[in-house]
Amino acid sequence: MQPVTGADPRHLFGQVPFMRLLEARREFSEGGRARLVIDARPELGNVIGAVHGGVLVTLLDVAMASAAVSLFGFARTAVTLNLNTSFHAPGRGRLTADGEVVQHDASVAWCRATVSDEAGCVVAQAQGSFRYLPLPQAA
Repeated sequence: MQPVTGADPRHLFGQVPFMRLLEARREFSEGGRARLVIDARPELGNVIGAVHGGVLVTLLDVAMASAAVSLFGFARTAVTLNLNTSFHAPGRGRLTADGEVVQHDASVAWCRATVSDEAGCVVAQAQGSFRYLPLPQAA
């Protein structure tokens, strides 16, 4: 695998193969907040006919990381140090993940995020910490 690089780091999200596979869309990422949206589809399902928990965790993780990198103008990337997730309800239909930075310093951001369904019902929540790293450079 090769790192994802590009001329404008604000657009790297859309080039990440896994985000393309999930068809996740980032609505915004600015000022320590971010929002991702995904539409449920059969390929993302679990045994009970809801979106698989691993997809929900990915949305939470990426929403928080997107919020974290927005604080530094996307000049850095952020990798997960820890992630604690709680599931509240099955995820169905259009799901929205909202992430925000609670606190940060020059090397670590502490964040929280929520995934909600179209009716506004909380499906899952998480909190985590993220280490800032330099952006990868093209080979």
